Amino acid sequence: MVRTTTLVLVGFEVLVTLLSAGADYIPPSRFDGFVYGKGSLNLLDTVLIEAFYDPVCPDSRDSWPSLKQALHHYGSRVSLLLHLLPLPYHDNAFVASRALHIASNLNASATFPLLEWFFKHQEKFYGPNTRNLSRASIVEEIVQSATQVLGRSYYKAIKNGFNDTNTDYQTRVSFKYATSRGVYGTPFFYVNGFLLPDTGDAIDYKAWRKVIDPLVGTKKSIQNTESLHFFL
Repeated sequence: MVRTTTLVLVGFEVLVTLLSAGADYIPPSRFDGFVYGKGSLNLLDTVLIEAFYDPVCPDSRDSWPSLKQALHHYGSRVSLLLHLLPLPYHDNAFVASRALHIASNLNASATFPLLEWFFKHQEKFYGPNTRNLSRASIVEEIVQSATQVLGRSYYKAIKNGFNDTNTDYQTRVSFKYATSRGVYGTPFFYVNGFLLPDTGDAIDYKAWRKVIDPLVGTKKSIQNTESLHFFL
């Protein structure tokens, strides 16, 4: 009942935001999200996982290794589309998310390495460590760090990215897209468009196998039925 009430309230808030946003809600030029691995999504031939992450969220960080392991196990049979939800109560989540959009614009293959860098060094960007730091100094720290991931030649382009209104817009679209899907925390996962229950916590590798194996036809039908109970 509490969860239902929460979802209703979130849905109402999203509706109010949509109605008040005006031109801000013109559909973006491309679908939101970052595709993991090489190539583009083929929705007809793969199981699609949509993950909603905050780069400075500890739960997002903890859920990534098992999801990454599952993606490598299934290869081309499973695709991941990563969406960002910079949570307002996580310090510097919006700036970190904007850095990921900048990286994707410059070199899409660097997006997930940068995400993993944020996961590894989260403590540098929230809590007491940033309490007395200016936004400019935090942005500069992120620019320097992103340069380590993308390469020294990208320093100026990354720095200029934070002055580009388009990257601010892309990050806002990510936030608004997540809320339009009823996402209110991280991590959240959808599998083939259906919300995976027990979201908000790290899902281990065995749990991912239990969900995905039947969908790619590698388990017996009785196990398929058992897995589908996740969604019912």
